[in-house]
Amino acid sequence: MLDRLFTVAATRIAGFAGQPGAFATAVGIILLWSFTGPLFGYSDTWELVVNTATTIVTFPMVFLIQNSQNRDAAAMQAKLDELIRAVDAARSQFIGIEHLTDREIEKVRSDLEQECGDIAGKVSPVASLANLTRRL
Repeated sequence: MLDRLFTVAATRIAGFAGQPGAFATAVGIILLWSFTGPLFGYSDTWELVVNTATTIVTFPMVFLIQNSQNRDAAAMQAKLDELIRAVDAARSQFIGIEHLTDREIEKVRSDLEQECGDIAGKVSPVASLANLTRRL
């Protein structure tokens, strides 16, 4: 229950935060705050207001946006795994490679590039694609 509620909230908040209106609102608030500087004599309290407000907003946003990105990446990976599983010519050993270390993934990438003939840019992308499709 709590997990579902958090997912819905994180999705909606991250969706709103990524819109131009959210950016415009943030800029508007900062402009309003800056215009009140002379009214409050650019005091420490005046400065503390914006520092506190931005900290309060930023801290939970980091977790909400990270949650949304994690879910998006997991969903994308599940879809790619399903495509690999469903395509006869695809190699099933690629399913789950997202759990490998960075070094292991780089080795897989390097091996694929060599297999396609695209070693250090010596072969054009068109020729590399032709090599790959010929293999399939």
